[in-house]
This record gives sequence, structure tokens and C-alpha cells, in this order.
Amino acid sequence: MQINASFKGFPGHHAPVDLAHMGDQNWHILKGHLPFPLAVIKASAIAHNLKWMQDFCSSRKLDIAPHGKTTMSPELYKMQIDAGAWGISFATVFQAGLGIRNHVKRIIIANQVFQASDLEALSHLLETHSDVSVFFLVDSLAQLKQIESWRASSSSQQAFSVLIELGIDGKRTGCRDHATAMQLAREIKATNGLLLAGIECYEGALATCHHEHDQAAVAALMQRVQNLALACEKEDLFQCSEVLITAGGSAIFDLVAAHLQPQLSRPARGILRSGCYLTHDHVEYRKMLRCVGERLKLAETLKPALEVISSVQSCPEPGLALLSMGKRDVSYDMDLPVPIWQAALGDSAVSSVPAHWEIKALNDQHAYLHFNPQSPASEHPAVGRIIGSGISHPCTTFDKWRWMPIINDDYVVTSGISIHF
Repeated sequence: MQINASFKGFPGHHAPVDLAHMGDQNWHILKGHLPFPLAVIKASAIAHNLKWMQDFCSSRKLDIAPHGKTTMSPELYKMQIDAGAWGISFATVFQAGLGIRNHVKRIIIANQVFQASDLEALSHLLETHSDVSVFFLVDSLAQLKQIESWRASSSSQQAFSVLIELGIDGKRTGCRDHATAMQLAREIKATNGLLLAGIECYEGALATCHHEHDQAAVAALMQRVQNLALACEKEDLFQCSEVLITAGGSAIFDLVAAHLQPQLSRPARGILRSGCYLTHDHVEYRKMLRCVGERLKLAETLKPALEVISSVQSCPEPGLALLSMGKRDVSYDMDLPVPIWQAALGDSAVSSVPAHWEIKALNDQHAYLHFNPQSPASEHPAVGRIIGSGISHPCTTFDKWRWMPIINDDYVVTSGISIHF
């Protein structure tokens, strides 16, 4: 794939560059070879996170199908699969199509599929890619009726493998009680063209970082999964050679992992779906992974890999500097970005920022960096200064970019990824 001047963050005067040759350009971020703002991924942190998570899963005899909606990047999917991922998860048929077109062979659509256009599209994808397996969620008889209505008007004979979703009161989708889930399982068995392949839940809404609360809440949810799986097996409702049991956001996946191997007589596969582990972040998930580290007594967990780089464009009054990034460039739905390093154009390395620097607001194209005007002048930002910021919640930084360079620890571009939101 070629990246060109129509992509934000690519030098407007430069000829198009194929992603495969991005590392041949000898671009150095600190020398200003690429325009700011710019979102970058640190190669060393990505490599660490890939290995860390794969080791975490392997040591527990679990698989991972990381959520591809986080990045929507085929190049990152390949890295994850090459590192041992069982498959990739998505939230929509559109997203799954990106995975299928880029050689992902096993897909979990961790969401309800029910619209006629989506069912038709999924049927077409499966018919034209016979080596691909897709599983999607069901949580109601009303959804089954939507599927049956589509099938009655469609010429497709494609069978769909589905997972029953268990939900939490007041939270997202999913069956709220055992009786409803069992009624749904029986109806799936009786519905032509649907095959019950497992059970799904999402525990992320329970996360508080208070160990006792989180452990008890996750244990109760996963006990519901166990009970449903056993009841479905007892009534011979599964229509698959291997039952999939899947859960796992990016906050308290360690608690889910302890419960993802139900005691069934038939083969079962436990699958985590954590997606944000790959790039991690500097605020929300960093806080959550500290809690994971405390529970598992680990000295090291995941490393932040995603940064957004901007420059100081104005210092209009004491204590305020405006940076050249804003809501169009960086996530702000959970927390504002945090300045983590600074450099002058042409520096060979970055240095830390003073503790009193804080980004307090964002506009579409500006970040408001506040600092102590009474501090030494050497601690004041200056126009032209390069500022690297950490982010909170990678999902909503990725969706603001169409590509990102991958850099080494010296901020030299070594490769790149494409992004397809």
C-alpha cells in the first residue's frame, strides 16, 4: 500500500512511499522529516507487548483473538497472528471484511449481527472465502427472528456459527439470566442455518481496580458462563466439534483468564479478546495494568507504545503554550493526553518534561499546555519545541489516523502501518 500527501502526517512535498519501503527513507522524527502532529508507534514496546501477552496466554493454556477494532490495521493483525494469536475479533461485519481481505482466517464478531445487509455481506464473505471461520453473538429471540426473516428472502444457504452472549444488568448487550439464555440455546438448535458454537461475555464494565470487588464480580459472571456451558452440553445443544468460551477486555483480563476453561466433556477452547494490550497507553490502561501486576505479583507488565507528537506553535501569555494537536489527532474520551518528553528540532534524543507541565484542554487543532510561569525560564516551553505526549485509550487515537510510522527508540522511522476506519 502506498502512503502519500493525502495522508495526515506524510510530508506534503514527498513522492508516495510504499509501506514496505517506509524504513528506507531515513526519516528521523526529531529532525523534522515528517510534519506534526504525528502519531507514532514504538517498535520495542510493540515487540515486548506481543511477547508478554502471548506468554500470559500460553502459560494458562488459553488463546487470544485480540480485538481488531482497536487498530483497524492489517499490518498489526499480521504481527499478532505471527506472534501466535488464534484469530482476530471485530465489532461489525464491515470490520470483519477488512480482516478477511487481509488473510485473517478465524474471526469473532463480538456483537450482534441481525441486519439483512450485514447478513447478506457476511454470507457472501464466507461463500467466497471457504477457509475462513466466523462466529457472531446472539442474545435474543428477536434477533433470531430477524435472521430467519432475512433467510426467507435470501438465496443464501450459508450456515452461521454463533455464540450466546451473557450480559450484565444495566450494561451492554447479552442475556440477563440463565433461563433466557437456555431458551435461546434451544431455539438456536431448532433454527435452520444456525449452529451454536459457544458462550461469550464481556467483563470490562465491571473493572474498578479495587481487587476484592473486581475478583468477586468477575467470578460471578464467569460462574454464569460455566453454568450455561454445562447446561447446554447436558441438553446436547452445541453443534460444533469444539466449544468456544470467550471473554476479556483490556483492563481485568487476568481475572477472566482464571475461569476460561469450563469443565466440559467435549473439547473447549478459552479465548481472550483483549485488544488495547498491543500499544497499551500512558493513563487508563497503564493504571489498570498496575492492578494486574499487583494481583499477579509481576515486576513488569505492558509498555506504552503509542505517542502523539506535536510542536509548540504559540506562547501567547504567561503559563500557557498552544500545541499543534487537538481533538482531530489524539484521544480525549477517557483522559487528556499527557506530555512525556520534549526536544529541540535536530536533537539526537528526547528529555523529560517538567512535572508542572499539564495539558488541560483540547480544541479541534490545539492543545492547551499549562505550566508554572514562576518556574525557571529553562522550564518554559518555547515556540518550535517538539513535545511528545502519551495517550489514554488507544482505540480513539487510532481512528484519527490513516497511517502511523513505526519508530525505533531513537525516533527513526523503521516501517509503517495502514489504518482503515
